Amino acid sequence: MPLNPPDLSSPALPPLTPLTSRFISHFGEMGSRWGINRTVGQIYALLYVLGQPLNADQIAEYLAFSRSNVSMGLKELQSWRLVKLLHRQGDRREYFEPPKDIWDIFKALLEERRRREIEPTLSMLRDALLENPSSASDKEAQKRMREMYDLIELSSSWFDDVQRLSPETLASLMKMGSKVGKLLDVRDKFRLSPTAKKSKAAKPAIIPTDMESKE
Repeated sequence: MPLNPPDLSSPALPPLTPLTSRFISHFGEMGSRWGINRTVGQIYALLYVLGQPLNADQIAEYLAFSRSNVSMGLKELQSWRLVKLLHRQGDRREYFEPPKDIWDIFKALLEERRRREIEPTLSMLRDALLENPSSASDKEAQKRMREMYDLIELSSSWFDDVQRLSPETLASLMKMGSKVGKLLDVRDKFRLSPTAKKSKAAKPAIIPTDMESKE
């Protein structure tokens, strides 16, 4: 459905350009992949790309949606914590805007996906691991479930740590990319083996091949 620029009384609200319309349409198409419908995706994209609060009537005119569809879409976005409600002095209407910091949006998306998708799986695995296995196959199945549970728990703990980072620290960490792995490799190379720790010389556990040949 084409996006129509609204006939709004406020001169501060700009019409949609071909560029912004393309952005909004794309987010509508991507919405289903994130677990939200097309309408919700376009409403969020409109609020984000315009960068100013809008009320439900303005959103409906911008996107040529019914007022009821806009209301349901805004409720969904509020449940995801992707928009917040505002009031203006002398105006009884409700206005909506997304978080101003892109990192807050990113973390809100991750947190909501975890709540809706990861936590139910963890709950099911906990219940399964509490059961007494009635056969050898069940015992083996529980072993595999335990491995899955431990991995998800580890990733969830990592996610909690990431959520506590400031946007500046998080951006710096992500920019490091593969450098993080290289730092861990260097740490491992200097880690001492149990036998090396007991020796007075305390030689590194990993010795380059050319040094081994000389010895």
